[in-house]
Amino acid sequence: MSHTEKILVTGASGFVGSAVARKLLAAGFSVRALVRAGSPRAHLAGLDLEFFEGDLRDRKSLDRATTGMRYVFHVAADYRLWARDSREIFASNVDGTRNLMEAAMGAGVERVVYTSSVATIALRPDRKPSDETTPLREDQGIGAYKRSKIAAERLVEAMVAERGLPAVIVNPSTPIGPFDVRPTPTGRIIIEGARGRIPAFIDTGLNLVHVDDVANGHLAALHKGMIGERYILGGTDVLFSQMLSDIAALVGRRASRIRLPWRALIPVAFVAEAVANVTGREPFATMDGVRMAKYRMFFESTKAEQQLGYRARPYAEGIADAVNWFRGAGYLSS
Repeated sequence: MSHTEKILVTGASGFVGSAVARKLLAAGFSVRALVRAGSPRAHLAGLDLEFFEGDLRDRKSLDRATTGMRYVFHVAADYRLWARDSREIFASNVDGTRNLMEAAMGAGVERVVYTSSVATIALRPDRKPSDETTPLREDQGIGAYKRSKIAAERLVEAMVAERGLPAVIVNPSTPIGPFDVRPTPTGRIIIEGARGRIPAFIDTGLNLVHVDDVANGHLAALHKGMIGERYILGGTDVLFSQMLSDIAALVGRRASRIRLPWRALIPVAFVAEAVANVTGREPFATMDGVRMAKYRMFFESTKAEQQLGYRARPYAEGIADAVNWFRGAGYLSS
């Protein structure tokens, strides 16, 4: 593969997308970043990116964006666990993915790396880590975000099988680390935990992975991934209580030792969403988030390790990098 060829990255102003763009630039690729007019770009200052304004819901802008591109990384997604109108999430994640895949095929793009999510993978009833062999149906997904990602992944798979779309699918778990500008729902947990604003925890768990390792996995998928295959890009399975303890230790606080049943958060999320419906601001606690918290979302990356050479560093480094970046960017100020 020649590093003089151009690559389009959607979502380059987002958390994972900006990490992917940085890795591609470091590898010597020429990168066109698809961004919306109002997307934040301060954290991309100094990077040799070609900014291209467009929108996943605007097919004509995508036709222009993909022109002359050899590869496409579709990283953009509406990653919200709440929205006043859930149709907005489907419009970006499903319709937007269809528009971009159509544009990529029309432009003769040689390979697409599509960023899906472990949200599309069924959890095991025995609580052991899940792998790529257990896909979810759309009607099994909790909330609009999960259902939209399942629908989008199935769309990409169908286009690969029926129309020859040259796409490889990657499924990141829960990325953490620097440059989480928005921030993501997990980033908000890190911020609130570092500020001592999470007084209790529930018995749940996540698979945490450094965002830069996820980005490396994307590049490995470009070089080594098999068309139509899915690859989990995960890190370490971590109990929520341990995550909060690690965050507290980094900032010199004591983590809460109060454990609550997940149902205790239902009224909290209900009130938070009611307030959000008035203010329009995304609530910290959501009903979908509470329902997901019933489960330990543990995953394994054996397939990516064996076929892509994927590796993930200890998750504690991701927590530390996230806290340090949030502190430096002023997110932890009172």
